[in-house]
Parts: sequence; structure tokens; C-alpha cells
Amino acid sequence: HPPPVAADKEEQKRLLENRPDQPQNPKVLRIAIIGAPNAGKSTLSNQLLGRKVFPVSRKVHTTRCKAQGVITHEDTQLIILDTPGLTNPLKAKRHNLDEAMLTDPWDSMKHADLVLVLVDVSDHWTRNSLSKEVLRCLSQFPHIPSVLVLNKVDILKKKFLLLEIATDLTEGIVNGKKLEVKTALKQDSRSSAKPLLHMTRTSPPEGKVPGSPFGQEKNQAQEGSGLDRSSDVGGAGTGEAQGPKHHEPEDLKDVKGWPHFQEIFMLAALRGEEVDTLKRYLLMQAKPGPWEFHSDVLTNQSPQEVCDNIIREKVLEYLPLEVPYGVTQVTEIWEEGECGELLIVQSLLVPRESHKRMLIGRGGKVISRIAREAGQDLMNTFLCDVRLKLKVEVK
Repeated sequence: HPPPVAADKEEQKRLLENRPDQPQNPKVLRIAIIGAPNAGKSTLSNQLLGRKVFPVSRKVHTTRCKAQGVITHEDTQLIILDTPGLTNPLKAKRHNLDEAMLTDPWDSMKHADLVLVLVDVSDHWTRNSLSKEVLRCLSQFPHIPSVLVLNKVDILKKKFLLLEIATDLTEGIVNGKKLEVKTALKQDSRSSAKPLLHMTRTSPPEGKVPGSPFGQEKNQAQEGSGLDRSSDVGGAGTGEAQGPKHHEPEDLKDVKGWPHFQEIFMLAALRGEEVDTLKRYLLMQAKPGPWEFHSDVLTNQSPQEVCDNIIREKVLEYLPLEVPYGVTQVTEIWEEGECGELLIVQSLLVPRESHKRMLIGRGGKVISRIAREAGQDLMNTFLCDVRLKLKVEVK
């Protein structure tokens, strides 16, 4: 079970300053998760951590700052760098985003040992090519190993499209080997012919990883992905592809994919499907090195930051269009109540009277729902009773 986030600011600060309780042979891996806004980076981070510490919403730019999550498993520590979605200055201006939103993903890349590139396969506008920002990021740091993660595969009705998407996003090459895609039909007594999907590499990868899609020894139809990810690996080698090289921005004009991914994973982060497979892979990629955090630390954020993010997530979820981006949060009370519960009182400041009416909702329904859902999330994060009161004021 993952540890809770400390509800007391001083206690969390002490935990972060604590000297890590190093095991005998510690291993560590710093993971940057990058992708277009709303690809599911925070959802995946929360699932890997086993507790909600990052805000999640269907609106873009829910994650406003880079924060770290910490997974400690036996002698291994994974540090997840949850980053804002890669965006450009024009979009940043439209959503009133800080300058940090443009620089944070790049800073995370500088400190990463491995990069997870997350792609939302349910978005038919963007799923067949990596965004220019992602490609630019990968080409600036070609020495950092990268893994492609296809997310929201449960929403994709036509599973055979996963093959086409994977081929486009990898330019047909994974781990230096040519990715051969072939489809076959499998008879099923309960229905007519179902597509059976094969991804085949012409030469087996070095050091197969148990649980990784291409390291499977036998066919294993995966619920959620709908893929029969068999390793029908032939014997004819294709020769290693050349190592990644640094691309200039103008070189990326007609580039759709990245031919230097080490693996491909297909999962449904929201439902937690196949997340454990990815987690096992990440634990196996860790290298000998000292832990950075005590094993009781789940995130480097303060309790107030976690609280602000979770409330903001609900505000984003229940207010229309651009309205929630103008809300300012001010915590007025953060203290232990009479019965030992955590009492939080927060004011939500909005620029207009019309926004105030929207946020309160008819009969106070919207603000009550936000307070109830955010309070429940905070209880699960802090593992203590939480009484959350929200006030709405025009600033």
C-alpha cells in the first residue's frame, strides 16, 4: 500500500528533508512523462503511484507545474516527473498559462533516465503522428531512452487501428528492429470472424522483459487493449538501426513518428488496465544509485499544493469553457478540528458576478458537488477525515 501524503505542512516538510532510508543495494529511475495536453499523463501517474496526488480533468492544462511522485518498491525507487502538456507560446497565451508551462517539460527531460511518451489513441485527429512539441523534445534529448505508451485503448472500438497507429508513431522501428505488422482472422464460435492482431519483430530484442508487450513468450489476449500481442519473432535479423541523432526543428517538418522507442505499451490508464505491466517494466529498468527520498514520501508537493490541485480539478470539470482558468484559490483555514479531522476552508475568487453564479450553481448544487468530491479525494490522499468548506467571492 502506498503511504499517504502528510496532511500537516511541517510533517511533510520533515519527511522531504529526512535522509532516505537507503537499502543495501538501492536502485533508482527518474521517469519523465510527456505528451500532448490531455493525453492522460496525470491519470497514469496516479495509477502508478496507487494514490491520487496529481489533478486530472478532461480540460487541457490541468497540470500547471511539474511535480514529482515517488514509488518505493523493495530496493527500487521510481521518481515520476509529471509534467504539463507540451504546448506552444500561442496556446499558452490563450489559456493564460505561466511561462513555466513552456519550460517545465524541458527541465524534466534534462533530469530523466527514461521518457514515457503518452499518446491518446481515442483522439482520431492526433493519434497517427506525434506532436511537433513532442518530436522536438525527443530530438533534443536523443540519448535518453524512450518508450511509447498508447493510452485509452479501451475507448477505441476498432482495435485493428492500434497496429496502424503503432507503425506510424514508431516509423515501423522499435528497439532498432523493423516492426512487421500483419493481420489474420481468428474463428470464434460465439461470433463471426474476429480480427487477430500480430506485431512481429524480425529479430528478438536483447534481454526480454517479462510483462513487456514484445517480451511475451506466448499469445496472451489482453483485455482492454483487444490485442493479441504475440511475439512471433522470426529469425532473420535486419541489422541494428542507427542510433538516434539530434534533429534540428526544420528537419521535423514532415516527420510523424520516432524510430528510437525501446518498447510499446498499450493500456487504459483510467481503468488501470495494463498499468501493472508498465510498472514492472519500469522497476526492471532502474539502475544502481542512491534513493532521493525517504520511503514514506509519495510526492514532493506540500499538502496545500495537493489540496489546491484537487479542488482546481473539480472547478475545471464543472465550469464551462474558459471560465475556470480565471479562478484564484485562497486557503483561509487549515487546522485540526475538534474530532481530529482536517478542517480546510478555501475561498474561490472569480473575476465576474456571472462566474460566481455559475460556480455556485442553482441552489448551490455546483459548489456543493465540488466540495463533496474534492473532500473525498483528499481523504483518500491524506488517509484522514477531511471537512472541506468552499466560499465563492468576486475579486
